[in-house]
Amino acid sequence: MCGIVGAASRRNVVPVLIEGIRRLEYRGYDSSGLCVIDGGERPALERCVSVARVADLARQADACGLTGTVGISHTRWATHGAPTEDNAHPHTSHGEVAVVHNGIIENFEALRDELAAAGYAFRTQTDTEVIAHLVHREWHAPGGGDLFRAVQSATARFKGAYAIAVISTLEPGRIVGARAGSPLVVGLGEDDHYLASDAAALLPVTRRVVYLEEGDIADVRRERYTIFDARGEPADRPTTIVEAAGGQAELGPYRHFMQKEIFEQPRAVSDTLEGVTGIDAALFGPAAHEVLGRVDSVLVLACGTSYYAGSVARYWIEALAGIPCHVEIASEYRYRESVPDPNALVLVISQSGETADTLAALKHAQELGHRHTLAICNVPTSTMVRQTALVYLTRAGIEVGVASTKAFTTQLTALFLLACTLAKLRGRLTAEQEAYWLRGLRHLPAALQAALALEPAIIAWSEKFARKQHALFLGRGQHYPIALEGALKLKEISYIHAEAYPAGELKHGPLALVDRDMPVVAIAPNDALLEKLKSNLQEVRARGGELYVVADLDSHIAAGDGIHVIRLPEHAGLLSPIVHVVPLQLLAYHAAVIRGTDVDKPRNLAKSVTVE
Repeated sequence: MCGIVGAASRRNVVPVLIEGIRRLEYRGYDSSGLCVIDGGERPALERCVSVARVADLARQADACGLTGTVGISHTRWATHGAPTEDNAHPHTSHGEVAVVHNGIIENFEALRDELAAAGYAFRTQTDTEVIAHLVHREWHAPGGGDLFRAVQSATARFKGAYAIAVISTLEPGRIVGARAGSPLVVGLGEDDHYLASDAAALLPVTRRVVYLEEGDIADVRRERYTIFDARGEPADRPTTIVEAAGGQAELGPYRHFMQKEIFEQPRAVSDTLEGVTGIDAALFGPAAHEVLGRVDSVLVLACGTSYYAGSVARYWIEALAGIPCHVEIASEYRYRESVPDPNALVLVISQSGETADTLAALKHAQELGHRHTLAICNVPTSTMVRQTALVYLTRAGIEVGVASTKAFTTQLTALFLLACTLAKLRGRLTAEQEAYWLRGLRHLPAALQAALALEPAIIAWSEKFARKQHALFLGRGQHYPIALEGALKLKEISYIHAEAYPAGELKHGPLALVDRDMPVVAIAPNDALLEKLKSNLQEVRARGGELYVVADLDSHIAAGDGIHVIRLPEHAGLLSPIVHVVPLQLLAYHAAVIRGTDVDKPRNLAKSVTVE
């Protein structure tokens, strides 16, 4: 989603600003821009924006010889106003103040009316332009004349979540950043300092960063930086060394990052299990043995694909550990009256660790009195990891494709470890069972590799799917969330409308949609619900529906007229959902390729959803 980079240096910062937002492209955006202070005798703001890719912004900046030693840049995912050049960040006020902004200012309409009444003219539909004018007004107010104080006064008026970076020709050597609900870091150089919404954006210039905490405001200059907390008091925040991600973001021989990431899943799961020699609470943190041993239920908070991972985990936790597990969509949880259980484990799941809805739900749970918190996350330096007591890092590596694949399978792997740990702490996992499930986990990379080998048959399926406008996905038990995930993947990147249902619900409504133009995908592992599922499939065939069945080798579902079957070579038991999702990922990917969509950057979507 939206990305911020700022730099104050002795050198020209334009290459740093462009490379920084280029490294954030994978998060999704629909416009980009930068603004620098030219540094002449009469400093001026030089702004450049594009509604194409960052590469186009770079060409524009080069063509007009843009240079400056202080500047800010941004990638925007449209919330208020269409993706146009006028609405692209940075936004300015009277040629003196420029702002870039992540998040949403919820009370921007009231502020806009107030500023318009004071004579400020608006040329965009964004909430961000309000910030620029408000900072400008505060700087020129009686007792003003200081950019830090102007930003401090302006942010005190905001309602909502935001991260901002502000520069001004009135004080040309300075950047002021502020955060509330959206991440922001200060990067530390030798003769320069930086701001960014993601430390990854700064890796070409520094690995030393300082994470701002909620309500912090940072005063950043070339030679120094100062951080103040929400009370306006100087704050000493620790310096963190960020590890570079190596070459994992290179495309290599693959056509798209999504394809690459699908095929990286055996390695990603193996890395996630590295060092796991037994089922041990210590895997989740030093205090995990005491915490996990006494919680009496689990509350999962997540969004999108991570929510489906949590939905699978519910089956595992209740079956293995014998304790209740409730799964909530994070964006809904904080807006309803819920009954808190102080003895519950609040489990938050996110690829990026910056998912705004999940972070807000976590904060709400903590305010309700929940004190036992655990994050399953792919980014060790993320806000979510820093705000929970216990953590399991999935080690999927950089995931560039907006449609999550390897993050999902590694989340499931970590969640199965958690279910086994909760079971062991309650005396429900014998030594023999522990050894059995450890063997199953260690075999997962090979099982995933076998599923990937089915790609040629799935390509044949995708050629049929690419001509369709709708699809139905069916699953039962722990495979119903996998059906949901399969439908999500197809709609995300191919733009084919797809829905998923528990197979037993067919006759309660969805069967009305089934005809020869509605392909029906069924997940058919050889488990206790197989015979029930077969009956549901017969209901589809009786209505002329065409079936596409992902089955185990011994599921005894025969291919025939209107029934297409792909067989996985083995059944993975409780771990089966991790393997069965792979053919659905490949189906969505190849259908999208045939339809010619932008697979890695599907329309209207973003990788890290940092607004509610």
